Amino acid sequence: MDGVSSTDDGPAPRAVFRVSPLVVLVALAFAFCATPFAFGAPYLWLIYLLPLGMIVWTLRVRTVADPEAVTVRSLVSGRRVPWSEISSLRLGNRTRVSAVLTDGAELPLPAVHVRHLPQLSAASGGRLPDPAGE
Repeated sequence: MDGVSSTDDGPAPRAVFRVSPLVVLVALAFAFCATPFAFGAPYLWLIYLLPLGMIVWTLRVRTVADPEAVTVRSLVSGRRVPWSEISSLRLGNRTRVSAVLTDGAELPLPAVHVRHLPQLSAASGGRLPDPAGE
């Protein structure tokens, strides 16, 4: 289901938006294909750091929306923002979505795309209007 999962915890569900786990398969295929190159010269084995980084990034990066807040996890940090601090959403290029905070700062929402806005609206418990709703 494209890296999105939700569970019912009452009236407002919790939604988790993740990068597709198929990226792990691509990283493993890259590591396999890089094996002859990696042992061709000294220190070329460091090429394995690239697929390892891809796997760690895929497993770490996500956006979790629940009735109280939005939690954003990046590669090295995480941030939890209550819905009261989010004034609106900004639709960026390539269907990316960012949360505009009350202080004017933007918080990118990893793995959230325009097609996920109805799920994000449902998880907000009505704090964000559903763009597909009437």
